[in-house]
Amino acid sequence: MTISLADIEAAQRLLKGQVLATPMLPAPRLSALTGAEVFVKYENLQVTNSFKDRGAYVKLARLGDEERRRGVIAMSAGNHAQAVAYHAQRLGVPATIVMPETTPFVKVASTKAFGATVVLDGETLAESQRRVEAIVAEKGLTLVHPYDDPNIVAGQGTIALEMLAEVPDLDMLVIPIGGGGLIAGNAVAARGVRPAIEILGVEAALYPAMRNAVRGETRAVGGPTLAEGIAVKNVGVLTRPIIQALVSDIVLVDETQLEQAVNAYVTLQKTMAEGAGAAGLAAMLAEPARFRGKRVGLVLCGGNIDPRILASIMVRELERESRIVSIRLTIPDRPGVLGAIATLLGEHGANILEVDHHRLFLDVPAKGAKVDVTVEARDRGHAQEIVRAFAEHGYDPVKIETVKAIE
Repeated sequence: MTISLADIEAAQRLLKGQVLATPMLPAPRLSALTGAEVFVKYENLQVTNSFKDRGAYVKLARLGDEERRRGVIAMSAGNHAQAVAYHAQRLGVPATIVMPETTPFVKVASTKAFGATVVLDGETLAESQRRVEAIVAEKGLTLVHPYDDPNIVAGQGTIALEMLAEVPDLDMLVIPIGGGGLIAGNAVAARGVRPAIEILGVEAALYPAMRNAVRGETRAVGGPTLAEGIAVKNVGVLTRPIIQALVSDIVLVDETQLEQAVNAYVTLQKTMAEGAGAAGLAAMLAEPARFRGKRVGLVLCGGNIDPRILASIMVRELERESRIVSIRLTIPDRPGVLGAIATLLGEHGANILEVDHHRLFLDVPAKGAKVDVTVEARDRGHAQEIVRAFAEHGYDPVKIETVKAIE
């Protein structure tokens, strides 16, 4: 191994008093949701709200005097950027950060707030990397790579040392994979302390770059994902062999599972998780049989999610659970019908969120109309009760999202 347990223990000593030893807590409600005994490591509580604080500090603290004077440069979709900017500011090191143009605004703003020079270039990290290489060649800055650096990997690996100090008998760690720095460092640390522990990786289904690399698969890589923090096309040269040796499998999670995991952290744990930060929980939702009955450690590795995206996710989950449901009704176009519909909804305990009245649809008679009603229900059963009531009154209810009659 290019990274040893001793390297990670040295990084832990260097980090003492410099980053937060984040809480590692049992999560009974996530345990009930998944069928496993779940423990969560809350790295979203670091100053920059992600685990990246660890590796960034280790790398910057070990720079030579001339390297500090010239300054550093990093490429990142957000969390590594903020961590490098924050610790560079603390240590008096000039920092330039190249970020993809698709990076959420909240991450760009936070990086600038820590005093870094931000350059937006490219759609992906791979495109940003080319700009970084050009700036390094021009200005001689020191690259702080987000994952392909032994200091970065060792710093991230300190998470597992803390987790196993709190819960020594974990059966499994489930860790997101982008370039592989987080999982590589923690695999070395965890297996060094507890050789029998299983390490499971998670990638966004749209970005299975590491799984392709270690399995020889040729799955397509690319596309818009909620987990932009692990949306990586070029996997680490340093991290790949570690993952091949120590990680038992890599689970792919789709966008719906990522949304459900983010929502579960908010609604059940009352904590913020970005898409990448929730990927471990998404894997448990995707393949519950794999985890059932096991003691599982999750790293909530980042909480930097755009508030607008979070609000959208929460509403979408309410719709998936039929706690918000939109129904199209066919009605006679005469006075009093809307009042009768409102009364019917009131009698069944539904809360009206929106009403949209259409008279010009060609699939309705000239003396008829369509009404789209969006209501809040208690649960799926309550929503079905409301739909049955509409049907019994002759309103021919149709679910708008699928244009299919609801039974």
